[in-house]
Amino acid sequence: MGLLPETLSLPSANYKHWILNIQHDVAMISMRVQEDGGLLPSYKLKLNSYDLGVDIELADMINRVRFEHPEVKCVVITSDNDRVFCAGANIHMLGQSSHHWKVNFCKYTNETRLAIEEASAKSGIRFLAALNGTTAGGGYELALACDHLLLMDDASTAVSLPEVPLLGVLPGTGGLTRLVDKRRVRRDFADAFCTMAEGVRGERAKQWGLVDDIAPKGRWKESVEAAAKQLAAGSTRKPARAVALPQVQPSIRLSPPTAAGPTTVLTYTHVTLEVDGAHRTATLTITAPREAEPTSVSGIEERGAAHWCLAAYRELDDALLRLRFHYNDVAAVVLKTCGSASLVKAAETSLIEAAKTNGFAHEVLLHMGRVLCRLDLMAKTLVTLVLPDSCFAGSLAELLLASDRTLMLDNGSVAQMELTEMNSGVLPMWNGLTRLEARFAGDQDKAAAAYNAALVGASTPAQAIEHGLVTAAFDDIDFEEEVRILLEERASLSPDALTGMEANLRFPGPETLATKIFARLSAWQNWVFTRPNATGEKGALTAYGKPQRPQFDFVRC
Repeated sequence: MGLLPETLSLPSANYKHWILNIQHDVAMISMRVQEDGGLLPSYKLKLNSYDLGVDIELADMINRVRFEHPEVKCVVITSDNDRVFCAGANIHMLGQSSHHWKVNFCKYTNETRLAIEEASAKSGIRFLAALNGTTAGGGYELALACDHLLLMDDASTAVSLPEVPLLGVLPGTGGLTRLVDKRRVRRDFADAFCTMAEGVRGERAKQWGLVDDIAPKGRWKESVEAAAKQLAAGSTRKPARAVALPQVQPSIRLSPPTAAGPTTVLTYTHVTLEVDGAHRTATLTITAPREAEPTSVSGIEERGAAHWCLAAYRELDDALLRLRFHYNDVAAVVLKTCGSASLVKAAETSLIEAAKTNGFAHEVLLHMGRVLCRLDLMAKTLVTLVLPDSCFAGSLAELLLASDRTLMLDNGSVAQMELTEMNSGVLPMWNGLTRLEARFAGDQDKAAAAYNAALVGASTPAQAIEHGLVTAAFDDIDFEEEVRILLEERASLSPDALTGMEANLRFPGPETLATKIFARLSAWQNWVFTRPNATGEKGALTAYGKPQRPQFDFVRC
């Protein structure tokens, strides 16, 4: 299965599975999944179960609350179905999905839930999960991303993580990690909870720390309103003007075919993505601002979604997601930049200053950080090429620092390679380090030396190598051949081994909630999903919904 909506950016009127209702400073997001509204007709989205399309809408809705509704201080996530909050990821969808689809689906839903937690921690928007019905699997994982969990106390409403007893897999979108690392649920309680398919209800759920509070059905509405009001009162959200987000939709064409075949070209305003299917490579080029961006707070707000820092990174985000889902056989992505470093610096310097007091500018910076974190998680080799017309300044230098390899053309020219305040902690990785710190495995002296050296702007190949900003430099004669050899090598190696290797090497240093979630997703969850006990002919996922029981190989390894 490889279907993805043509656009990943949806106007609110086009939401199929969610209802957004805003009352003063509270946004009510109600889940109402359409059974026949899945990405494929071969499964039904019963009991508010979800597929990628449902989660794309949720991610877009949260993003629009952040930009289009600055008055919102609390978001309530609940269900429009009074019997079920959310049954989690649709099992029949997972059962018929390819391995890479499951991986990218779980990765995307993780990023969406982490964005909720970031909106709370860094934007001051508080989140309330109003669990008014059965909350299972990924539905409970969605609730765990919220600040406060309120559970309806009746005879049937329960929370559960039934993946182990029912499906032979693991809670793949952070369930295990958030249970013990975030909610601090006692280990023995967590062990019992994760093996109880029926889940836990009412007072017991509260005592075990699975939810924060419970409320009877007869006082449910009042209890939700009171909890939302209390959370909103604690919001630290900065004032801002509402900024509408237009759809991001590239033009797509096939370039004239060569001997190796045609290249698919996706063209945005500031981003171009060229996919060479024959060689399993893609080239992603980001262009610097073509003109000066406004420097005042009012000017930045007036520029809105057209501001380069928001527009370019929304386009980059769209391109990265298309690479994940539409072009999953691409082995390596070549990153390039072009344009004026001075325009990048000016736009970002004024944005950082405005973000100190202005909510819109603050959200733009956070959005840029989320997109770069998505880049860090790409299951593709990232290769940056530094050329005479390159512009690796400020946030664009993060592309260079995020890469697995960086090759520079040594033809006597200098390249624009300049680190700024954007590279000193404004755009952290999931492990909390800057990409410069991660490059030097936490060696602060080497990171500081590289930072200070790159403050001056253009760098010669010798300077770039000396300070660790590039892997190697080659002259005109060897450069193209070295690039070709590197890309062909990556395309020839095992994609599974490469993904595991790159994921391990990209995140040195401290471990955080996010790195634990993604490490377990890329290692345990994906390994378990490919074992016969889960997806074999008689595995639990295969047998789900059928009369026969799964049959397990009981050897532990």
